[in-house]
Amino acid sequence: MDSIRIVGGAPLRGNVKISGAKNAALPILCSSLLANGEHVFRNVPDLRDIVTTTALLGQLGVEAKLTPSVVTLHTRTTDAREAPYDLVKQMRASVLVLGPLVARYGEARVSLPGGCAIGARPIDQHLKGLEAMGATITLEHGYVHAKVAAGRLRGAEVVLDIPTVTGTENLMCAAALAKGRTTLVNAAREPEVEELGRVLNKMGADVQGAGTDVITIDGVEGLHPVDHAIMADRIEAGTYMVAAAATGGDVLLEGVTLEHLEALTAKLRRAGVAIEREASGVRVSGTPPYRAVDVTTAPHPGFPTDMQAQLMVLMCLTRGQSVITETIFENRFMHVSELNRMGAQIEVHGRSATVHGVPSLEGASVMATDLRASASLVVAGLVAQGTTDVQRVYHLDRGYEHIEQKLAALGANIQRVKSNA
Repeated sequence: MDSIRIVGGAPLRGNVKISGAKNAALPILCSSLLANGEHVFRNVPDLRDIVTTTALLGQLGVEAKLTPSVVTLHTRTTDAREAPYDLVKQMRASVLVLGPLVARYGEARVSLPGGCAIGARPIDQHLKGLEAMGATITLEHGYVHAKVAAGRLRGAEVVLDIPTVTGTENLMCAAALAKGRTTLVNAAREPEVEELGRVLNKMGADVQGAGTDVITIDGVEGLHPVDHAIMADRIEAGTYMVAAAATGGDVLLEGVTLEHLEALTAKLRRAGVAIEREASGVRVSGTPPYRAVDVTTAPHPGFPTDMQAQLMVLMCLTRGQSVITETIFENRFMHVSELNRMGAQIEVHGRSATVHGVPSLEGASVMATDLRASASLVVAGLVAQGTTDVQRVYHLDRGYEHIEQKLAALGANIQRVKSNA
């Protein structure tokens, strides 16, 4: 497996263009199943998850063409109804084909999802919503089989037990072609959900309230293809914001929507990081050590769980003690032991981690366990004294487009070490 080698100590300076949002692109690509014809999606990041998604869509009869930053999908009517295990196991977001398939064809068979090992992420809310809309759900041999006896879903009120992002997105797609009105209560409010609503409406759907906790969808008879540019990735942007601050740098992030980062921005400013809006983006600068701040993750608009690991690195460079509480996933402190190997002083007690600030971190060989943990270890390597080798960086390739190239352009001493395996 490839690794990332970093010689720490160089402040990041310059401009970096933020790529399209992976977590917006994946449900939007899957929504192409709802309408025959040629869909064109722009500003799509070059990531492994995008390749996996287009391969999965190919299994479902969609012809995909990938060029730099553009994915063209030609959807046609097909007899394919199954998302197989060998693809779904690679990426949990593959379950996003479930809603579109059931909406379009009245039936789908989708393998139970895989993805990062950061805790249980059940799809019970997806299935609860589809059942309310008239689908019969059976679980057999590791697959979810959803079938609508009448051939078409019907609108319903669905009260979600938790504001699940992929569950909300799956049900939005399912409801777009259902008969009548569907109301999603306690829906996820993430910007990526709002972006999907925007795309569905461009396809001819009638979605209201996306981005709020109550979404109404009036089903239509049919949809048409769309041409759409994907929004910027707020988690990639947040990661570069933390990296700029941690290294004592000065970085302009191009194409960022600061409103999507309000919770992170508030914590960074409280810690002493300077964040300024400019015409072409957001400028981030600062000088360690920073003030310690406590953080509790929460669904949007709260502090994003996907930024918890990266912010923890910054808290390692404070004069003081901070407490980081993880409320979303029960197994998302796997990066702590690796940071402690680099000289951090972090104690985990259940769902909270107490971070004691230290003067500096030291380079070490560390092992990435999931996507955002990988990013945190890269940030730690940027600030550590000496050389850090981050192993198992295939996680990074799922969510960060050309991260070593972007960081090198900002002045980091970083390179990818190719595996001989």
